[in-house]
This record gives sequence, C-alpha cells and structure tokens, in this order.
Amino acid sequence: MKPAPFEYHAPESVADVVGVLADHGDEAKPLAGGQSLVPMLALRLARFEHLVDLNRVGQLAEVARDDGAVLVGAMTRQASLERDDHARAVPLLGRAAPLIGHFQIRNRGTVGGSIAHADPASELPAVALALDADLLVAAADRTRVIPAGEFFAGNWTTVLEPDELLTAIRFPVWEGRSGFAVEEVARRHGDFALAGAACGVTLRGDGTIERAAIALFGMGSTPLRAPAAEAALLGRRGTPAELAEVGQLAVQDLEPPDDVHASSRYRRAVGAHVVALALSAAVREASA
Repeated sequence: MKPAPFEYHAPESVADVVGVLADHGDEAKPLAGGQSLVPMLALRLARFEHLVDLNRVGQLAEVARDDGAVLVGAMTRQASLERDDHARAVPLLGRAAPLIGHFQIRNRGTVGGSIAHADPASELPAVALALDADLLVAAADRTRVIPAGEFFAGNWTTVLEPDELLTAIRFPVWEGRSGFAVEEVARRHGDFALAGAACGVTLRGDGTIERAAIALFGMGSTPLRAPAAEAALLGRRGTPAELAEVGQLAVQDLEPPDDVHASSRYRRAVGAHVVALALSAAVREASA
C-alpha cells in the first residue's frame, strides 16, 4: 500500500510549524520520527492533506535542566534518553527507553511523538504520568502547559487541539533517597507491552516510604495512575508481602482490554505482578 496524496511541509521553526497547523487545522498532521504515523499512512488507516515535517526544527530537540526539572524537547530521539547527561537526572527515562521497540525504532522515534501518539501500551506516556510531568504546547496565538494527568483522553487520543503542537515535556527531578524502575511483559522483546508499570519511590531516613508513584500501561485506554496503591505504600518499608499486596491493590478496580493478545484476567494478574516487581527494584535502588 502507498499513502494517499498529501502536501509536504518542512518548516524550520516552531512559529512556522504552528502557522501551517493554524492554516490547515485537522487536515494537517505533524510528522516527528514517523515510527507510528508512516505505517498508518501507508496502510491508509489515516489520511491527511498536509504533513508537517518537524525534523528541521532544531529547537525541538534540545534537552536541558530547568529549575528542578529536565526539559526534554519533543523531537528528542528515544535512543538519546539512554546517554544524555541531563536526561540521567530522570532515571525513569533511561529505564523505559530500552523497552521501546528495537534500536532502529529508538534511533528515529521521538519522545514527543510517542507521548502525543498516546498509545496506551507505550512506556513514555506512563513515565510522564508517573512523574507528574508538564507538557508544553504551542499554537499560533497561544501557549499552554498541560499536566500529564490531563493530557491523555483515550486510545491514541489527547486533548491537543488540531492547531496545537507539543513542543517539550518538563520532567520533575526527584531528590533524596529515590529509586525507579520500569517492568513489563510482552510476547517478544520489542513488542508492545501486554501489561507494564513505571514506578518511583523516595525513602525517609528510617527506610520507610515517603513518596510513591505508580503508573500502569497496557491496562486501559490510557496510561493509568494507581493512587490508592501509592497511598498504601506510605510509611511502609516495602517488604515482599507489602509489595505483593500493593500490586493487587493497583489493579483491583481496573478493566484491562480483552483481545487476541491477552485476556483481561491475564492482564490484571500480570499487572499486579509487574507493579510488585517494579516497586521492589525501586526500593532496592533507593536503599542502596
């Protein structure tokens, strides 16, 4: 199959990008790494009159420290998360990156593209949600900041308007005795996760848990937080029994998808297990 005909745009600044989006609205689509969009176009699962290539907009690929956070440009390649000095301050980024497809995918795929694509089985949207990241958005006549918890609306759907562009993501840096982990189960390495969890914890001086974040992916139509499970961890030491209990609590009210890849019951069981695994690894790291 070949894509339907489209007009190609190659702007070199954010202002030019949002100008094209303002002119053409929902008939235009930004093209980042193309790892998701290009196959959809080729199979004619999606069709746009205008493609706006972001690869010449250098300012979208910058990573920098930003007042207690790391600001990651939307066009930052996923592969760079494993080696960028600034990105290392947000360990969940480096833990999630190797799980994204294969290295060829990560060399072209972008952080902003993955988050804006909003696949509920993707790792980076869950990382953004777990860390309460802020998403910076620009249009021709405005800018706004969207908390990650308000960004994902459903399967491959966000609250972005047709004339808006995701320009950067601000990931908070956790201080103190903190540990992080991402765990997932997939049919093969590089496949989308059947169930996964991105977790972080911070310990007090006495070794009890002061702060916890749990985000699940592959378990619903969006990445999901587990606030009751997070609250249940506070003040505990994270023993295996406690983490197994928290894992069950994290999934008990969920209704994961039931499809040809896995049943809802299987995903719920695996989801509880990966939450416990990720929390165990995070507690060990924070205790080291």
